[in-house]
Amino acid sequence: MCEKKLHEEAVEKSVDKMTNITPETRIMMMRNNDGRNTYRRQILAALAVSLGPFAAGLSKGYMSPAIASMQDSRSHDGAFTVSDQQASWIASLSLLGAFIGGILGGMAMRLGRRTVLIATALPYTLAWLATALSTGVHMISAASFCGGMLICCINMTTQVYVTEIAVPEIRGCLSSVLKILSQIGILISFSIGAYLNWYQLALMVAAAPILLFFALFFIPETPSSLLLRGREQEAEESLQWLRGPEADIRQELATIRTNIYASKLYNGGNTSKFKALLSKRLTRPVLITCGLMFFQRFTGANLFNFYAVKLFKKTFRTMNPHGGAIATSVAQLLASCLSGMLIDNVGRLPLLMISGVMMSIALAGFGSYAYYEDVFRNSTDIMQSEPGSYDWIPLLCVLTFTIAFSLGISPISSLLIGELFPLEYRSTGSALATSFSHLCGFVNVKTAADFQDHIGLYGLFWMYAGISVLCLLFVVLFVPETKGREIDEMDPKYVESLCINR
Repeated sequence: MCEKKLHEEAVEKSVDKMTNITPETRIMMMRNNDGRNTYRRQILAALAVSLGPFAAGLSKGYMSPAIASMQDSRSHDGAFTVSDQQASWIASLSLLGAFIGGILGGMAMRLGRRTVLIATALPYTLAWLATALSTGVHMISAASFCGGMLICCINMTTQVYVTEIAVPEIRGCLSSVLKILSQIGILISFSIGAYLNWYQLALMVAAAPILLFFALFFIPETPSSLLLRGREQEAEESLQWLRGPEADIRQELATIRTNIYASKLYNGGNTSKFKALLSKRLTRPVLITCGLMFFQRFTGANLFNFYAVKLFKKTFRTMNPHGGAIATSVAQLLASCLSGMLIDNVGRLPLLMISGVMMSIALAGFGSYAYYEDVFRNSTDIMQSEPGSYDWIPLLCVLTFTIAFSLGISPISSLLIGELFPLEYRSTGSALATSFSHLCGFVNVKTAADFQDHIGLYGLFWMYAGISVLCLLFVVLFVPETKGREIDEMDPKYVESLCINR
């Protein structure tokens, strides 16, 4: 008993000492010059799991050209027709499935991050095969729901996986790789979707999860997850593989182990699960990440993913709507690459604030143009002007919004899910934030058509512009800067202080 008490006191003293130094100093203390700063294997592991977001990007990009194809009777020989309301259900049910998938994925992640990815990859392929073979709207809707549930598990788990294996110097960059591969998937679907019909495109999407399944056999489980489940030998082997064969991992492994034990002491051995859920170490990150997810979903990004072709058909006069969708996807990809280069150097907060300002301006501009088109489109002066002479205005607004969204709030809100939650709450916190995100996405996509009927396309985007302004205020007031912060090395008291309002 005395030895156990002495050990607990030593742990608490070490925690207090780590709290009194800056994160940058702690990082320098934890890094050795013995080869641990080589990132090759961490990059390979991140690329392997990024095939999951790549598959998710293909599915996101699928909806816009596929819905246009489904509503064209020539694309499926008149077997069935899809109305606007049915199209909104097909698009939004994938997000409703993702809401359920976030809850299930959070529970399953306790069995291991890599385990969840392996278990969901092939069933995701089957969901897309079911889509390709669908003979009616109900079958497509069911496949969309199941696919959304599975891809949410994959996306959420890949973000946590990358957060747990990466050192702080490259954690933001590797997290951006997930977004970049997702944007590449969207671009491929938009581009090929201009030539393939909806069921041919679904067959292409079905092939991507198979690549993920086989890639997972070449990478290890995360050390943090293994240690949390008491599998110390496997955790040591995993960390050694990630840091390199010549790296001295003893100090890092001991620190992770110590802080897991310190977290248990900090929470109290007899604390109920209900009280644990009300802990500031969980509630504050949940409020911050859920707030960001709300603003991310209700600023119009989902509409440009699911209804890009339809939106451009309503605002373009001569330009090809598929060309506009492809240009938007290219802008997303380039902005995601730029975000990956800046996120670990500039920091999270500056990018979020720039993103909020640019999105607000772009959405207000698109709404104003839609108002101009709605009110003056049939006037004599406009009809006598050169057709399509103003098509560049809505395209510029959408491109500006897309760049701002992909530069800031899109990658950073996902990154903060992994960064803000302490290890013992990471599965629960990720599930809550991700499920809430997809619930918001479902509500947004399903109600967008109804809002448009009542307040017009211009009113819808003016509303999104106002929400973007609120997003900027939320970032300034509540979101902490996590640039350069350690994850597993963070002691419990420091984790809580990280989420205190500034």
